Amino acid sequence: MASHPPLVLVHGLWDTPRLFHRLQERLGDRRFPLLVPHLPIWLGRTPVEELARILGSHIEAAFGPHTPIDLLGFSMGGVIGRTWIQLQGGHCRTRRFISVGSPQQGTPTAQPWPRWLVAGIADMKLASPLLHELNSNPATLQAVECSSFYCPSDLMVVPGWRAVLPVGSRQALPVLTHQQLMREPAALDVLTTELLRP
Repeated sequence: MASHPPLVLVHGLWDTPRLFHRLQERLGDRRFPLLVPHLPIWLGRTPVEELARILGSHIEAAFGPHTPIDLLGFSMGGVIGRTWIQLQGGHCRTRRFISVGSPQQGTPTAQPWPRWLVAGIADMKLASPLLHELNSNPATLQAVECSSFYCPSDLMVVPGWRAVLPVGSRQALPVLTHQQLMREPAALDVLTTELLRP
């Protein structure tokens, strides 16, 4: 019998599932089954709520409607995962949610982008309607074991502490840039340890 539930890894803007190859190499066969869906973010044009519905359909197709899962989201992927958990019933089956460098409190780097052009990026603006809804009603998120990891000097999520959930543990990782959160051994060591916890 597996010691962990299935693990779902959710990539962010401008990324593909290849983003997680180094993390997957470290995990080996110690986190199986594993789902790493390729979401149609389309350079930020797809709204986050639509991406969350697509994520939910991938999870149900892979594991059925009830199997508990752990979910890790990187960057925009963490907001997508959180939206599925809080607004689309994902809290009922999510054991752990790990947010890595995700603009859970919004980021100024999204401010210049108009919603009509890139709705997904606009969803990550400071006090966007989506983030306001998520942060105003964290009850469903409190039913999940949450942890946030961030880069203090992040230039994508500015300042870095905005990449934290309103509940759960928070930890800064010893890297200098946003992408290093998924590339540098110092970050991957911490994330691997987190994902292998019983």
